[in-house]
Amino acid sequence: MNAASAEPRQEPFRVLLLVPVYNHAQTLRAVVEGCLREGHEVLVMDDGSTDGSLDAVSDLPILRHRLPVNRGKGAAIRAGAALAAAKGYEAIITLDADGQHDPADANKLVEAAASAWPCIVLGERKQDATHRSSASLFGMAFSNFWVRLECGRTLPDTQSGYRLYPTALLTQRFFSRRYTFEIEVLVRGSWAGLPVLSTLVSVYYPPKDERVSHFRMFRDNLRLTALHTWLVLRSLVPWPYRRVFKSQSGDGAALNLFHPIRFFRQLSLEHTSPKDLAIAAGIGIFIGSLPIIPFGIVTILYVCHRFRLNKLAGAGASNICVMPFVPFLCIEAGHLLRYGEWWTTFTWKTLVQEIPLRAWEWLLGSFIVGPILGIVGALLTYSLVRSLRARIT
Repeated sequence: MNAASAEPRQEPFRVLLLVPVYNHAQTLRAVVEGCLREGHEVLVMDDGSTDGSLDAVSDLPILRHRLPVNRGKGAAIRAGAALAAAKGYEAIITLDADGQHDPADANKLVEAAASAWPCIVLGERKQDATHRSSASLFGMAFSNFWVRLECGRTLPDTQSGYRLYPTALLTQRFFSRRYTFEIEVLVRGSWAGLPVLSTLVSVYYPPKDERVSHFRMFRDNLRLTALHTWLVLRSLVPWPYRRVFKSQSGDGAALNLFHPIRFFRQLSLEHTSPKDLAIAAGIGIFIGSLPIIPFGIVTILYVCHRFRLNKLAGAGASNICVMPFVPFLCIEAGHLLRYGEWWTTFTWKTLVQEIPLRAWEWLLGSFIVGPILGIVGALLTYSLVRSLRARIT
């Protein structure tokens, strides 16, 4: 089929395929022709290429734009999204210019998005360890872990460049301009309440000597470290996240710190099933038993926030671990582990001069006493909540 004669596809929203390119003149044309054969409209965003990439597609019926200097993949995607939004497109699909992605799979992303629009859709690459380096597989697992920590969502392939975005999301302010942008937009889109879906797509890895990669190990890993540090810190702050669509709910419903009554009401009402409350209480007791007194409450709030547990239940249950009873039990258990006997000598030397030894014993003992008390507290909480709610109903 002649690329120029393909009939435009009819989608539930106007979607534009965006191909950011930086020095991929050898592969770009085949990618764009594949998109056109599927009936999609295409924008090639040249991120300051020096190999004449746009010349390779100058005769094709597509949109083209070139940034005068290389600004990074994130900057190219955002610039392309702004152009798409200005032309009335409600969504863009990004795919790499190196031929890794099959343009036919763009239809899968559109179908997935139609079920929960507006949303983000990730093209989950089918894993094949024989064609991916161990470093690449580790990098994906590492990225998945941090994204889950930052937004509480388990996503299978957070490094995939095959994605569908609402253009309204990408026209917001972001800090990243390069490789790290694709992580930031996932986390902040999730914070804003957008569903993040995944659908399986095929992937082609060219031979090692034919691959063109612009990833720089030290520089880009340093940027990723800085970004993840900021995202983790931001996720701990109970400040409202910016919403792009008025109908959004869920992750975007941040706590209102400046209205204390509303703030504590929200805390008390979130994740209040008997099971959730029991798990929160158990975790709160365990963490409360650890020798991290200055940071205990912050740690409990953080863990409960990450695992979507009730923060008040966790923080409240930890109060049973206040000095001196539970710490004393932990020290006794730790002393028994180290010396095979209970600690029974209470002198100035053992109480003051040997504080580092007591702290070490406290830590050891907390990993025995903490889980036991946590399990007991969780079971009691579950039974109590079930009993009280049965009486109310």
